[in-house]
Amino acid sequence: MLDMKLIWNHPEYIKKKLATRNVPGKKIDELLKYDKQRRHLIVQDEQLKAEKNKVSKQIPKMAKAGKDIKPVIQKMRKVGSDIKNFDKKFNKVQAAEKNVADHLPNLPADDVPVSLTEEGAKEVRRIGEPTHFSFQPKHHWTLGENLGILNFERSAKVSGARFVYYVGEGALLERALYNFFLDENTKHGYKEILPPYMVNSASMYGTGQFPKFLEKHAGYECEGTDLTMIPTAEVPLINYYRGETLPADQLPIRVTALSPAFRSEAGSAGRDTRGLIRVHQFNKVELAQFTKPNESWHALAEITHEAEHLLRLLKIPYHVIRLTTSDMSFTAATTYDLEVWMPGQHCYREISSCSNTCDFQARRSHITYRDENGKLQYVHTLNGSGLAVGRTVATIMENYQNEDGTINVPKVLQPYMHGIKKITKDHMF
Repeated sequence: MLDMKLIWNHPEYIKKKLATRNVPGKKIDELLKYDKQRRHLIVQDEQLKAEKNKVSKQIPKMAKAGKDIKPVIQKMRKVGSDIKNFDKKFNKVQAAEKNVADHLPNLPADDVPVSLTEEGAKEVRRIGEPTHFSFQPKHHWTLGENLGILNFERSAKVSGARFVYYVGEGALLERALYNFFLDENTKHGYKEILPPYMVNSASMYGTGQFPKFLEKHAGYECEGTDLTMIPTAEVPLINYYRGETLPADQLPIRVTALSPAFRSEAGSAGRDTRGLIRVHQFNKVELAQFTKPNESWHALAEITHEAEHLLRLLKIPYHVIRLTTSDMSFTAATTYDLEVWMPGQHCYREISSCSNTCDFQARRSHITYRDENGKLQYVHTLNGSGLAVGRTVATIMENYQNEDGTINVPKVLQPYMHGIKKITKDHMF
């Protein structure tokens, strides 16, 4: 949520910044109009209530003095009716103002590449060269089906399209990865949390998924309840402190979590209809931080480095790109995407997004701390994937494949794989 004081003081600046995110300037004019109306109604309402309270105190004295109080009572009834009407108007204007404000994305940082599409993202660095083979590399779904470690046919029978069964050493590889990720994250000062997989509407609002997820039918809502299946562990992690004031001496707070992520919109644009890249349910290890405002940009570099550290240990070629103003998430002020090389697809694919939301989520979630003067300030929140597990399985399969269709296991994962060094065909399934 944006700072209304900033919008009032610098409306043209806000319009210019949001225009880079494809938000028309009239939305700011509309917001300011509603805010002005709401403030005016508050003043009028308070005046009427003050008048009613004043006269109500005088009525007993007038009655005691033998004065006719009927005209005064009639007048107060009229004032009471006016107050009710003002309250209705106020609630209507306040709801309209909130609706506009809730749909305004975060302001992009000044150095974010400006573009109304994803074109224009800037490569920041490239680590490792694309893997080359002496044979034609296969897609991970072909490798997985041939080895019997991924089964899309039976998952379609049981759940529908874009679900998957991990089988045998495929399941072991998935488990090895998220345990490896969590171990590395905790080594670097992140406290592990196992969060709920369903959250209420206030939580989805706090991290910025609602109301847009509702309008786009992008989530899995539990019918008859106020619960939604989480699209990312970011939601329960950030909302852990919703409505709280954090001790300043405990900042920054670093947390990590493994959770499934549920995305009903996955593949809606007709892209990535095969394999593990876009499925409706996948495991992801999340990184999140709560910081003071002057520490958040350092924290963003820290989260990005942590995600990169995992890829370096796995020896996966990747590059880091900075997303454009319109390609970032609704809540982000800056986002770095880590994209891994996929030999079977001969392109880079996203495996992690690391974002600084500044105080945007903290305003929606009311997460504060007291500064050195004892004044309440909003914390800054950050999040990043460390990493998306299914996509890591896919990139390992494609980068570590052999000509006979077997897959070598990265050295750092072998202790988590009971010493298995190569995945071969599973004849049982």
